[in-house]
Formats: sequence, C-alpha cells, structure tokens
Amino acid sequence: MSTFKKALVQLHIFVFLAGLTGSLGFLIKLNGLVLVFYRILITVIVLFLLALFRKNVNSYNLKTKLSLLGTGAIIALHWVCFYQSIKLANVSIALVCFSSTSLLSSSIEPLWKHAKIQWSEILIGSLSLLGILLIFHFDTQFRMGIIVGLFSAFFAAIFSIINKRFTHYINVQTIQLYEMTGGFLFLLPFIVFLGFNTGFNPIDLVPTSMDWFWLSILAIACTVWSNHLMLSSLKHISAFTLNVTLNLEPVYGIILAFILFKEQKQLGLSFYAGIFCIIISVLIQMKRVVKQNRIHQV
Repeated sequence: MSTFKKALVQLHIFVFLAGLTGSLGFLIKLNGLVLVFYRILITVIVLFLLALFRKNVNSYNLKTKLSLLGTGAIIALHWVCFYQSIKLANVSIALVCFSSTSLLSSSIEPLWKHAKIQWSEILIGSLSLLGILLIFHFDTQFRMGIIVGLFSAFFAAIFSIINKRFTHYINVQTIQLYEMTGGFLFLLPFIVFLGFNTGFNPIDLVPTSMDWFWLSILAIACTVWSNHLMLSSLKHISAFTLNVTLNLEPVYGIILAFILFKEQKQLGLSFYAGIFCIIISVLIQMKRVVKQNRIHQV
C-alpha cells in the first residue's frame, strides 16, 4: 500500500471514530464543558503513561511548546461547542454543522499561508454550507444548537490548519501530549469556578459510573488513537482534504444516532436535503484528491 493510500485509510478510520463521538457525547449526561474536561483529563493521563513507556516525546523551545499548548486550548473550545450543540439540539444537527469546517478551512488556509484562494475548494465547501442553511431555515427549533455548532466548526478549521504545520517537524506523540495538556490547563480554571459557584450544583461536576465508562471509550479510542491516525495522515494530505473528508463524520454519526436514539423522528425533509449536499461535496473532493495524486505520480 502506498504512503498516500495508507494516509487515506488512516483518515477514514479517524473519521468513523469521530462520528462515534457524537453518540458517546449524548450518552454522557454531563454538560459540554465538564464532559470535555474529563475527556481531556483521561486523555492526558493515557498519553503521559504512553510517553513514559515509549519515551518518544521530544523537547522543543519555549515558543513551540506555547504554540502547542495554545492549539490545545482551541481544540478544547471546539469540543465544548460541539458537545454543547448536541445538548441544545441533537447528535445529527451538531454533526451536520461540523461539516462547514471544509468551507471555513478553504477560506482561512490561503490567508494563513499567504497563498492564492482555490475557488474550486470554496465552491465544494459551499455545498456543505448550503446543506446547513437548508436545515437552519426550516428547522427553527435547532437554531441555537446550529449556531453553537458553527462555532465548533470554526475552531476545528483553525486547529487543523495549525496542526498541518506542526506535523512537518514534530512527531505525533509530542503534538498530542502538549495539545491535550494545553486543553486541560485551559479548562481547569472554568471547572474550579463552577466548583466554587454557589449557583452551580456540585453533583453536576461528578460523572456517574456509566459516564466514566463512556468517557474512557471517548478518551482512549476516539481521542488518543483517532488523533494519532489524524495527525499521521496529515503528513501526506492537506488540511482541506482532511476537513472535507470529515464531512463523512455526519454520515457515520447520523446513522448511529438513527439506530441508537431514533433521531429520524425529529428531523424533516430539509435535513435530508442538507445531508445530500454534504455527501455530494465529499464525493467531489475525494475524486479531485485521487486525480491530483495520480497526476503527481506520473
């Protein structure tokens, strides 16, 4: 298997695991902020133990360390918005909103790199946006969840572009450990504030036994392993390709939500029209990526 094909396989496994996170977030009864805090806490512990065993985390200068920690804060914001979108709407809506990441990355990445805007990428990403607009316009009960979900997509576009740069000179294990530590340090003051806030029920900060079970799966399989796959694939594919392929996350996640939670009963025709636009955008981009790779190999 060629390096490029291996990267695509890694990417699609990562996307499937990403689709699973929505259902796990629904099963965990904590609010978005507290849920993400515990997800990152477990992840940091696992990554630290792996680092002690493998000794594969490298040291870098202070600027690089701070950049990695800061990126972790952006990832934490993305997750908090994503899970809060689930709480405000449902799994399917949060996942559909996440698909707008491709449009945002196609607009932001050229500015970041001082490169020419690829209008073909803008058009493909716009198909995903059209799908979201169809749902937003007709399913008014989900509007707040959609707005929060779009913030989640914005933060996802930012950190995927930054991570693409890191993968060129920092190994995957180092990126993961520093970024998850950054996310933990960023969220810790908010959790402490909630703990001392007299208007907040302290019991809401404590996971149940089933919450711990789902959190462990979320942290180990859907964070440690899946992020390793994502960062490894980014060494050979663009951030835009990553984000467009991530548009399959709603497809996987929505199928699971339909099976597990019967969410299809909450959704109207506009939702299915929106999902159709998203699937078309994914198919077009994947066809372009494979064609471009063949040209480069000739």
